[in-house]
Amino acid sequence: MRMPPPVANHLLPRPPALESPTQRLDRLVHASAAPFTADLSPVSLALAWADWAWHLGVSPGRQMELAALATRLGRDTLEHAAAPSDPDAVGEADDDPRFRHEAWTQWPFHVWRTAFRNSESFWRDAGSTAGMSAHHAELTQFFARQWLGMFTPANWLATNPVVLQDVADSWGAHLMKGAKHWWSDLTGIPTEEDIAEARRFEVGRNLAITPGKVVYRNRLVELIRYAPQTRAVHPEPLFVVPSWIMKYYILDLQPHNSLVRYLVQQGHTVYMLSWLNPDAGDRDLTMDDYLRLGVLDALARIGALHGKSQAVHAMGYCLGGTLLAIAAAALGRDGGRKALAAADRLPPIASLTLLAAQTDFSEPGELGLFIDESQIGYLDAITTGQGYLTGKQMAGSFQFLHSRDLVWTRRMREYLMGEREQRTDLMAWNADTTRMPARMHHEYLTALYLRNALATSSYRVEGRAVSLADIRWPVFMVGTERDHISPWRSVYKLHHLCDAEITFVLTSGGHNAGIISEPGHAGRTYRIASRPAQGAWVDANHWLERAPVCEGSWWPAWHEWLAARSSPLHKARPIPVGAALCDAPGRYVMQRYED
Repeated sequence: MRMPPPVANHLLPRPPALESPTQRLDRLVHASAAPFTADLSPVSLALAWADWAWHLGVSPGRQMELAALATRLGRDTLEHAAAPSDPDAVGEADDDPRFRHEAWTQWPFHVWRTAFRNSESFWRDAGSTAGMSAHHAELTQFFARQWLGMFTPANWLATNPVVLQDVADSWGAHLMKGAKHWWSDLTGIPTEEDIAEARRFEVGRNLAITPGKVVYRNRLVELIRYAPQTRAVHPEPLFVVPSWIMKYYILDLQPHNSLVRYLVQQGHTVYMLSWLNPDAGDRDLTMDDYLRLGVLDALARIGALHGKSQAVHAMGYCLGGTLLAIAAAALGRDGGRKALAAADRLPPIASLTLLAAQTDFSEPGELGLFIDESQIGYLDAITTGQGYLTGKQMAGSFQFLHSRDLVWTRRMREYLMGEREQRTDLMAWNADTTRMPARMHHEYLTALYLRNALATSSYRVEGRAVSLADIRWPVFMVGTERDHISPWRSVYKLHHLCDAEITFVLTSGGHNAGIISEPGHAGRTYRIASRPAQGAWVDANHWLERAPVCEGSWWPAWHEWLAARSSPLHKARPIPVGAALCDAPGRYVMQRYED
């Protein structure tokens, strides 16, 4: 198989000092347009629409098909206008939660609902035409859904019966309150209610409060060691690598749903990486820097504290799991000890756990719609000047993935019904945004998403290619059913990239809520099945059919898996006094910027 080449130097972001005047002009024009395009490349979208329009324009047969479809759907809408609504298709039977209220069964609202749903049906079929590239077809259909979502009758005062009834019942008071919310969001001046809501959750007060100490710090990470909460612990420590695009405390929210607290209460010694929130001075940090300063240096520190011969369980979440898989592949290369310059300082690995972490990016789901050459070039124009990508700039793409729930339904309730959404701990964490250095951001998008270099054994660490086939430690993997960031079938693909023993869990929920799934959380289920080392290949759909459904949280199953691969318990030891730099949660997690 021909491997894609490494990223060429001319494709990397060009430092402002090396730009020509014309290159600077182009970059400034692109960057100045970004706020008006939600940081999405207008060229990328225009190319997709042009691909659709040209192929449709030269396909009279396809035009006739769509005209017939539009006629049939239009006739269906008119028939609904002349007849009473069908209780089997509207109200609680509707698969769209925006239309489940019984008021949508009444005339004329059921007609508007039918017209909107028929428009959705039309564009599901019309958004692609034979001959289009798959990427352009997916992009066209996706943004057709976005624009339709703006104009749904559920979003507007005059066409939403639930809102109209609320206005009448409250004598317009709720609408006036919603107007205040709209003005507050427009001007950026928070209301007293907003200020009080923002103070409900604070890091170090009721978030990230599991006791621990920072035992290592370099220019990129802090390493937190949590205090033991049992008399006896497993000798193998557990090293956790969260994603660098999020703050680590999603895994240590409140005591009742903290994965960290759960683990230490089961007798595990837990270490957690806390990533620096970078600024312009960190613009030239690379993926190799994140691997060396983040994963490898922290592992070396754990080895120094526990003894270099003591094996370590390693867990990575989201892109942290991808980075951990890269580290494991590099350590497995050439027998491990000759693979990396830092290898002689590292303890052995006992097992790998990858939570919602992709290693094959050939089918990254809807997030992949926002990643192509044009989009990466557009983002480079933004990050080159400021030196980083802000959390708000990154959040725009994620909001598109759930625009119905995160944007339109939420805004309808806040602006038309006056109901400010009450913050949860997960929402508070989500609003605590982080940045990404310009060079590292370009490298990971290009190497992983655009070139899929890790899955094709062409990703390079310290100048040499690594292969996931070199991973031979037992692996525990978790995918979530409704994950738009790391689709579970994409996560599952590690099965055909290495022959290690793999235990795969598919849990209910999404990318975050499916992972933060503590015991006792109502309505949680999961499936679990294992493949032995060198075992037969089973595709994702067959795995889904065979794996039994279990009630409850997957956390106890993971603890049992770790315990089965750990040594017998021994007496817990406190964190050495001389090793502590400061108390958890540390300094880096407190870094916040107004972007």
